[in-house]
Amino acid sequence: MISMMDEILKIKEEKSIKIFAHNYQNYEVQQIADYVGDYLELIEIAKDINCETIISCGVKSLAQTLKLVSDKKVILPVDEAVCPMNSMVNIDELINFKNMHPKFTIVSTLNSQIELKAVSDICIPTSKAVEIAEKLDSENILFVSDMNLGNYISKKVKNKNIMSWTSYCNIHDKVTKQEVLNMKEKHPNIPIIVHTQCREDVINSADYAGSTSQIIEYVKNLKDKKVIIGTETGILHVLRRLNPDKKFDLLSPTLICMNMKKTSLEDIYKCITQDKGQNIEIDEKIRLKALNSIDNMMKYLI
Repeated sequence: MISMMDEILKIKEEKSIKIFAHNYQNYEVQQIADYVGDYLELIEIAKDINCETIISCGVKSLAQTLKLVSDKKVILPVDEAVCPMNSMVNIDELINFKNMHPKFTIVSTLNSQIELKAVSDICIPTSKAVEIAEKLDSENILFVSDMNLGNYISKKVKNKNIMSWTSYCNIHDKVTKQEVLNMKEKHPNIPIIVHTQCREDVINSADYAGSTSQIIEYVKNLKDKKVIIGTETGILHVLRRLNPDKKFDLLSPTLICMNMKKTSLEDIYKCITQDKGQNIEIDEKIRLKALNSIDNMMKYLI
């Protein structure tokens, strides 16, 4: 009897479907995916992909971002897979700020929702956040939508006035300094790696902080055979696949994003066999404005 995974592999080839999965997806979703990565890595692939349909396994903002850069049909398997951080930003309030402070450049994270991208001057990926912020002409920056990452950038880019919107990743923000200290006491010789969306005291207590792609690269070059990871648990699948000789443990049991975990193998199966899932459509005016923030980002990545 053919398994669901084998059937997905067979049918997606017949229907010219490519499956994109974020690093934080469940193990079985990563296993079935054609591409696994962060937002920047996945949109770079989506721009030139040869297929008819992209199934985007992640939260809605990822599917929207892939649709922005690709002319392919983009399907989100689970409508309810949304990022809570995005709901913390009131777009009308942000527009008011922009009108009242025209000298500020509005910088949003690449994982922001389409409406936020549309009112931003530029989007930036976490992995290039400091680098791009340093190069921006503006001396005044309002960073949206993760205040912990914004604070991290402001500490690295000291010659600019960087303010952050009060919003955050509710998963990374839960990690505490005490958890880092407890882990260091328990495992004094094992490096602790955390995400730059964690709080400042957590970052300062860890051995290294970076984006998902930076963490993956950093760990690859580590000589240590055991590493403690302080970002969403899904990345452990990636790290173990790329570093079979190393052992990884999670810093905190709270590092599980249930929205990233909403997509299952069965959801993907229904997408390719029953045309289930949400077909991502974007209003043309919003699309053009949001695409401008992406285009402005790409200028700094050439």
